[in-house]
Amino acid sequence: MTRAIFIALGLLLSASFALAKSPLKPELAPGTPIESQLQEHGHYSNSSGEDVHAPAHSITGGAPDGASARCRDSTYSFSHSRSGTCSRHGGVGEWLR
Repeated sequence: MTRAIFIALGLLLSASFALAKSPLKPELAPGTPIESQLQEHGHYSNSSGEDVHAPAHSITGGAPDGASARCRDSTYSFSHSRSGTCSRHGGVGEWLR
């Protein structure tokens, strides 16, 4: 019985650490970029009416925070769904999440 309690406590502690916010990076909603990592700053409304950052090139060339896919034209998409992602950028080259 006591072993089960210790295991349960250990699981609770590890879950609380996993949910803790990182002090090094702001928390991002899926598909939300950090503007300073991008060269372009456009937005569009998706089919659900959500404001989405338009595909953009990253300043470093690597995947920026919040990117969902790398398009074939080397831009990064912040699409909230897979449907239509990178449709005007040569299609999806690689899914990132």
